[in-house]
This record gives sequence, structure tokens and C-alpha cells, in this order.
Amino acid sequence: MWSIYRLLVFAAASGFTPVHVLEFCHSDGPDCLSDGDAASNSRSSQRSVKSRWNATVSNLIQDLDQFRVSCKKIIEAFPIEEVSGDFVHTVKNCIFSKSIPTPLKGPLRLAAVSKQDVIEGNLDLDVAVTQSDDFLLYASGGRLLSGSVPLAHRYGGHQFGYWAGQLGDGRAHFLGQYSNSKGEKWELQLKGSGKSPYSRSGDGRAVIRSSVREFLCSEAMHFLGVPTSRAASLIVSEEPVIRDQFYNGNMKTERGAVVLRLAKSWFRIGSLEILSQSGEMALLRKLLNFVIDEHFPSVSSNDPDKYLVFYSTAVNETAHLIAQWMSVGFAHGVCNTDNFSLLSITIDYGPFGFMESYDPNFIPNTSDDEGRYRIGAQADVGLFNLEKLLSALSPVFTHKQQEEAKIILKGFADIYQMRIHQIFKAKLGLLGEEEEDTYLIPFLLQMMEDTESDFTMTFRQLSEVSHLQLHNKNFTQMWALNDLSRHQHFSDWLNMYLLRISRQSDGDVNRQNRMRNVNPRYVLRNWMAESAIRKAEMNDFSEVELLHHILSFPFVTQETAEEAGYAARPPPWAQRLKVSCSS
Repeated sequence: MWSIYRLLVFAAASGFTPVHVLEFCHSDGPDCLSDGDAASNSRSSQRSVKSRWNATVSNLIQDLDQFRVSCKKIIEAFPIEEVSGDFVHTVKNCIFSKSIPTPLKGPLRLAAVSKQDVIEGNLDLDVAVTQSDDFLLYASGGRLLSGSVPLAHRYGGHQFGYWAGQLGDGRAHFLGQYSNSKGEKWELQLKGSGKSPYSRSGDGRAVIRSSVREFLCSEAMHFLGVPTSRAASLIVSEEPVIRDQFYNGNMKTERGAVVLRLAKSWFRIGSLEILSQSGEMALLRKLLNFVIDEHFPSVSSNDPDKYLVFYSTAVNETAHLIAQWMSVGFAHGVCNTDNFSLLSITIDYGPFGFMESYDPNFIPNTSDDEGRYRIGAQADVGLFNLEKLLSALSPVFTHKQQEEAKIILKGFADIYQMRIHQIFKAKLGLLGEEEEDTYLIPFLLQMMEDTESDFTMTFRQLSEVSHLQLHNKNFTQMWALNDLSRHQHFSDWLNMYLLRISRQSDGDVNRQNRMRNVNPRYVLRNWMAESAIRKAEMNDFSEVELLHHILSFPFVTQETAEEAGYAARPPPWAQRLKVSCSS
């Protein structure tokens, strides 16, 4: 039986529109949907949609033994270190080392799975396969997918502003690349799958606590419209894993978990830095050429300025990515160069946090003693990381290209500010460009900071309130706007805002609709994640599933979410929560 949710998500993943879904439902479609009045739809159109739908469903892979990945392109492109065992050592003159995942100790449980959107939509797998014992093994490192030659990636990075030398995949394994039925290519990776040559002093494991957060947040960010890696599944075990969560000497036994995650590429700024720092210039060029050829189709491989064009694209897209983070109040928490994707997608979810009360000094990571990665500093950190990328690229630039690259980098701040301005205008429902907009937005943010107003719900409630309600300051049951309205200058700002939107010709309902489409009602607040984690550690995965579903539709008011309090004022205990780099 198909749910409306499954139909709509599957439709989006398969190229069908909501109209197609309705046509299908009005024909002899899924019995979970009521028969509608099909008089307005041609029977031939219905049959065509149904035929396409059924063909798509029937093409899903129903046996994991038939699912195949490929490592051929990577293995043929780069020298691969052949190692016996996963002993930690300094690696030279390669980009990957062969490394076999260490199976989790059972019994294993499927804690979460992104059924329609990732399993079916990206991997062409019938969701039924996720209920098999085989899936538990494949998705946790206990068995290798057909075609897989598991690899650990070598990279370095600047951590908290300082060069940290060789880092690499210390608890992650690249399984291979999958080319799906839509022509997309996804790199599959396990996180928490055991030691590699890059594990340093680590045990190669991840725990339930951090794995639930990564699974939920990567999927939540996708549905918020932020470029991100994806999570296919979360497998938990009974394997004991020792962690000092807050680095205070209080060791605790937790349980191991593995996330099967996907990205178009896992290469990051640190991938290039380690080669440049080690003087491996031929390999640096080889990796750059590979990344450009595979992921930057607009850059010609024959262009003598291709590395410069690549850098310009990275500068532009990084500015846009961080602006998108800010638009939803997301703080990454550990913006090291080894956590910054060359494709400008969000990767490596650790001690992140969604800001509650608006505070530019919000620091999600208790390990960040100096507040280097506070939310208001993310653009500055992005600039720092792009400076390090420029340094890594310097050996392949001519003198002229280096000077041009410096000019490109100087444009980062303007690109970022332009994008921030565009995004926050949209969040306020403003059309066109008026001079006072450059004052209206920071005025609001300053009031929010002064009154400690909730970031997410202030913008959301501005989306839901009518012009008349604003004029009358009628904020019944709108707790965030009530908080904001206490500011002594709120009336001044409100009058400016009402005048601004009254000059727009599209009407108040259209303004509200536009704003609701960019201002989420639900984000993964730390207290929500913590509630799900506490249950998951007791083998109750119901709230993980609930959050995954709700966060798949963050802009839509949902009864179950309202009942759970996900749009209500955060509970008092939420302020005491802490997250750290320990995972």
C-alpha cells in the first residue's frame, strides 16, 4: 500500500509532477487514496501516467546481489596505497589507501532509513530490501557490495586555524560510485566502519549519539534546500564504544553505529592541501583535473585558465553555501578546511546546531573555546578556508593567475553580502529593490538579538501573520513575535515594514505564501535531536523516524509536529544541552 507521502516523494525523485500523481490516483491507482472525479482527465493520459509509474517502480532493484558499485574510475585515475592491515602511518604519493571495513558486532538493528528519497530515488533500490539481514550487513561494513574496493581517503587540513598535517578518513570507507537510472553519480561511504591508516589514535567507530544527528541533519538540510551530503541508513549495534563526550575525564560506554551516506564527491579543500604541502605536484594536478572533469562540466579541460575558473567557482559557491546556512540559522560547528567540500556542499556533520534565540555569537560546539566557528563568523572562516585553497593551488598557477586569484578572493565578501541580502529579502517577502531594504533587514536582526527572539519562528510567524494582524499587533499564539514586539523600537520597524509591503502589487496572500516557502516551521533543534537520541539508545527509534518524516516537509505545518511541540517555545532543559567534537 502506498502512502501519499511515498507517492509525492517518489514522484519528485522520478520526474513526475504532483499533477501526474493526481492523475494516477484518479485512475486505478493505489488503494490508499480515494477515487476522485476523473472526468476532467483523459483516460489515455491516466493510462500513460500509470504505465510510466509502474515501469519506474518495477525497475527498482529488489535483490542486493544485483546492486553494483564501481571503483574503477578512482583506481585507474590515482595511485592507490596497498597496505596489509590498518596500522596508522604517514602516507605519501597517493590519494587513497585500500582499507577493509571492520564489521560491527551484532545484533544489528536498522534504526533509520531514507526510504523513498535516497534508497529508491538515488539508489534505485526497492525499499523492501532495507528490511533484509543482507542490507544490515552491506550498510554496516559486514559485507561488501558487488564491485566495491573499499578505500580510505588521504587528506590534510587546517583545524581551528592551524595546519594539522595528515588527517584522512579515520573511520570512513569509500565503497564505490553508483550511477543511477537518472544518470546521476553518487559516491557511497560508510561512517563509523572501523580503523584505517588515517585513524591516528581513534578506534574507527562512531556512536549512536553522533550518528543519529548526522542522519537526521543531512536529510533535514536537503529538504531545507541547502546543498548537502545525504544519508541512506543508520545501523546500530551492541558493540561497546568508549567515549569521553566532553573531554573532562568522564569516560562512558556507548554503542557503535554506522551511517551509509552519499555525496556527489567527498573531496574537500584538505584533499588538495596535503598534496601541495607535501610537494606532490604531479598528483595535485592529477586530482585537480579529475575533480574538474568529473564535477565542473562548465570548465573546459583545454582551458589554460581552468584551475583559475575552478577557483572562482569555489569562491562563488562557498559564499552562496554559507549564506544558505545563515538563512536557516545553521552553525556547522567545525569549519576546518578538511570539512569544507570542493563542491560546496555541507559535509561532515558533527557538533552543529540550529540557532534558537538570534545571537551572532551562537557557538554550537563546546570544544570551540574561543568561538572561532560561532555562527556569525562563518563567512570569515569561509574566507580563511578559501585563502588556504588558494595557497594549495599556488604551485599550479602562473604568477598572473595568482594575482587574478587574489582579486577573485577579494570579491568573496561582496558575493556573500549580495546573497545574504537576496535571501533575507525573500524571508521578509520583499519584491524589487528599495533603498530602505538595506536598513530594514539589519534593523530587524538587531531587535531579534536584543530581545533574544527565536530565529526560526520569528521569520515563520511573520510569514503566517496577515497585514491586518500586523497592523493591529495581534500576535495571539505567536510566541516569537510576542517576544520581538517587546522591543522599544518594534513599532518603528513594523511601520516601515508595513509601508514597504503595502507598495507591492501582488497582495498579502501571495506575500504569505512566498514567505512560507522560504521560512521553515521546523528545523532540527538540539533538544529535538537529543530527545530522539535518548530513545534510540534504548532501541526505541520512533522519534528518529518521526523527525525524519517531519523534517522532510519543513515548510508545511504538520499536526504530529505541533503535538510534539516542535514549533513551540523550546523546553527549559534545552538550554543546558551541550555538544562537542566527541563522536
